[in-house]
Amino acid sequence: MPKMNRRKFVTNTVTSGAGLMLGSLLMGSAHREETAAGGIGDRKKNFMEEVLKYRKIDAHAHADDNQYKPEVNLDFADRLGIEKLMISNFIRPFSEGKPDDFRARNSFTIKCMKDHPGRFIGTVALNPAFRKESLEEIDRCRDAGMTGLGELYNQVKIDDPLYYPIIEKCISLNWNIMMHSPVGHSRVKLYQSEPKNISLPEDFASIAKRYPEALFQFAHIGGGIDWEYACKVLKDVPNVFIEVSGSNNAAGMIDFALKYVGEDRLVFGCDYSFYQGVGQIFSANLTDAQRKKIFFENIAKRLKKAGIHVN
Repeated sequence: MPKMNRRKFVTNTVTSGAGLMLGSLLMGSAHREETAAGGIGDRKKNFMEEVLKYRKIDAHAHADDNQYKPEVNLDFADRLGIEKLMISNFIRPFSEGKPDDFRARNSFTIKCMKDHPGRFIGTVALNPAFRKESLEEIDRCRDAGMTGLGELYNQVKIDDPLYYPIIEKCISLNWNIMMHSPVGHSRVKLYQSEPKNISLPEDFASIAKRYPEALFQFAHIGGGIDWEYACKVLKDVPNVFIEVSGSNNAAGMIDFALKYVGEDRLVFGCDYSFYQGVGQIFSANLTDAQRKKIFFENIAKRLKKAGIHVN
């Protein structure tokens, strides 16, 4: 989803001391670091060692030749110990999303994968309003090494019958399906300035119950939505992963999501909010085992079902 460069947001959105150290360290804090034993410098060093000990897959990343440059992705990833990023060059909101558009975007993703082998997992952008072309694009992209759909945007709601053949194809491939969720001022009801076809939590619940064998990913509960409401709606829909990225990371969001959907259904993502994405996991009240699941293990198991082995 299109957002401004979020580096400047980091120290404003993670409320724990650990998160603040993460932001100030990597952003080149202007504060004087103490050099005495046990000072701020030592604490930062020890915290970054803690950050880097966890394997990580960013389950929500983007790449294009403008706003989301691949090299910038990798710069952040290398600093934060993110091994792989699941990238898409998504169809822009309010656009028609014609086949020539999504083919070109997927071709760019394929190029990123070839230019940086082993770092990017490409996911497929498509528009189910163009059924034949979308199904053909899944085959083309699969042959090029891509896996899963995402980030699907707001041209068509996720529970629209237009998606049925696409979802059925993904079931046959064991592909993950990551769909954009509301952002900005969205709460329980659709905000008037958002596209009419944006997918609300109820839409995810509806399609996931229709296709219980499908694998869905509800994108960025930190994107400005009523994340409490979303977690409650999706609480009893076990085939929907709750992905925690976004630039509106409220205190307690991860803990609330953990309570409602459980540690096996939460997945780490940044959506270009890299420092926040990592920092909020450390600011939450999580055990070591829970961090490992959210950072890496949950999405790795889902990728393995599609034949992508990252262990």
